[in-house]
Amino acid sequence: MKKKLVSSLLGVSVMAILVGCSTSSKDNNESTVSNDDSLETIIEKAKKEGEVASVGMPDTWANWVGTWEDIKEEYGISHKDTDMSSAEELAKFESEGKNGTADIGDVGISFGPLAVSKDLTLPYKTSYWDDVPDWAKDKDGHWLLSYTGTISFMVDTDNVKDVPTSWEDLKNGDYQIAVGDVTKANQAQFAVLSAAMANGGDEKDIQPGLEYFKEIAKQGRISSVDASLANIEKGEIDVAILWDFNALNYRDSIGKDRFEVKIPTDGSVISGYTTLINKNAPHPNAAKLAREYILSDEGQVNLAKGYARPIRSDVKLPEEVASKLLKDEEYKSAIPVKSNEDWDKTALELPEKWQSEVLVNVKK
Repeated sequence: MKKKLVSSLLGVSVMAILVGCSTSSKDNNESTVSNDDSLETIIEKAKKEGEVASVGMPDTWANWVGTWEDIKEEYGISHKDTDMSSAEELAKFESEGKNGTADIGDVGISFGPLAVSKDLTLPYKTSYWDDVPDWAKDKDGHWLLSYTGTISFMVDTDNVKDVPTSWEDLKNGDYQIAVGDVTKANQAQFAVLSAAMANGGDEKDIQPGLEYFKEIAKQGRISSVDASLANIEKGEIDVAILWDFNALNYRDSIGKDRFEVKIPTDGSVISGYTTLINKNAPHPNAAKLAREYILSDEGQVNLAKGYARPIRSDVKLPEEVASKLLKDEEYKSAIPVKSNEDWDKTALELPEKWQSEVLVNVKK
């Protein structure tokens, strides 16, 4: 599953190899990348590069496999991915510096401005720039959302007979809840924000969410099991708090009759994921072309096939694709982040607060 945790980003030996490279990717960028390039020129250069290396964009997340297959078929560009969390993606870009090995990554919205502040990104607006809402993009094109997700409950009805439909129901249950790693994973951080919003908080005031999970931790109900497809299928997760596109994907992969996916009726949050192009990408034009394709009609439909809601509202989804998503009326309580700036500040502080206020209460 995307955003899994790893013990370390780079070993000393790997760093030694990278430092010893005779030609840096930055040198390559300076000779092949131009802000003035037309789309036709970008395509031509991308074909010559012949490959694209992504991080945090595996086949099983939001149907990335469909996009990579299309890019391979149409442009002859091969692809490989290394799965990692949003925080780990930025750390990789930063630690490798001029010797970058990754071209493009997919991170939660709060990590976009952070990447810009660290000077890690190469801007590219794509020809679909005007179709992306202002709240969902950086003014210079360093980041722009490809799709949105809404925090949901995925309930294993083999384990839970009284299916929770609200945060209040969830708090009053007697089953285990998988939240994810709030210290690193964007999805888990938004789970805390969603709980906060349902209990009177907002992007500036995350405390109600921390208090909510602190109480559940004291009950001994926060699961330490990773909410992976394999663990969910084995029945090791009672309720997982996930983006709707992940929950729906897992549900249909294992069996619709066994699982229910619910958007909490007392409040949920809508956010999304943005591509980031590495400033020191070894294949920068292929990365630009990948972003271009992701925002195209075909790319947006591919994401919807993976249960993600396209950022471009003007894209008409085929009926068989639209039918895989939850009905619009189930999102009545869900609202987008009102202030990305406020949430960016809160998200930076959240990992430490989660450790000091919630994890210390988790029963072993």
